[in-house]
Amino acid sequence: MTETATGLILRTRPLTETSLIIHWLTPDFGRLATVAKGARRPKSPFAGKLDLFYLADFSFARSRRSELHTLREVSLRETHAALRQDMGRLHQAAYCAALVEQTTEMDTPLPAVFELMTGFLRHLVSRPTLPQMLFAFEVKLLSELGLQPDFEKDLSSPDLKQILRILLVSDWQALGRLKLSEKQAAGTRQFLHGFLVYHLGKLPANRARAAGIAGLDA
Repeated sequence: MTETATGLILRTRPLTETSLIIHWLTPDFGRLATVAKGARRPKSPFAGKLDLFYLADFSFARSRRSELHTLREVSLRETHAALRQDMGRLHQAAYCAALVEQTTEMDTPLPAVFELMTGFLRHLVSRPTLPQMLFAFEVKLLSELGLQPDFEKDLSSPDLKQILRILLVSDWQALGRLKLSEKQAAGTRQFLHGFLVYHLGKLPANRARAAGIAGLDA
C-alpha cells in the first residue's frame, strides 16, 4: 500500500553504491526513514530532489518488517537554498535537526514539531543568524516535549525569566528584533545548556558553533 506525506529531510546517508536512506520529519507520521533505490545514479528520477532540509511531498510503500520504508515519488516544495550559502545558517539548521532526531520517536505524529522546524527554517533563510533564534527553538521544543522550565522553581534571575518567557511565546519575526546583551546571551546559553543536559543526558556536538560561539562545548 502506498502512502503519501509532506516531509522535511533531516538526514541522508548512503545505503549502497546506488541507493540512499532518507530521514524525514513529517506532521502526520512523525519521523520516517525511507530507502531511495537508485537515487545515486545520474539518471535517477530522484536526482536533485533529495538533500538536507529539502521540503517535499512524497509517497512511500510501508515495510511490514522494519522501520525502513521504500520511497516511491518525490515532488519538491522548497530547497531552502540560502542555508548552503552561509555556514552560520547551516550550523543552526543542522543542530536543530539533530536535536529533533534525538528527542523524538519514529512513527509518532509530530505536527507541532514539524511546524516548529519548518517555521524556524523559513525565518533562517531570510534573516541574519542570531543566538536567540537557536535558544528560542530549544525553549519551544522543550515546551512541545513537556519539558518546559518551571520559571519560578528553575530560575532565580528575573532577567532570565523574562528572556525565556519572550523566547517561548514570541514568533520568529518578533524574535529577530529582540536585542540581547552579551551577558544576557551568555546567561541564556548556559542555563539552557545545563537544563538540556540534565533532561536529555547529552546534546548534539555542534551547539556552540550553531550559537556562533567558537571554542566552547556548550
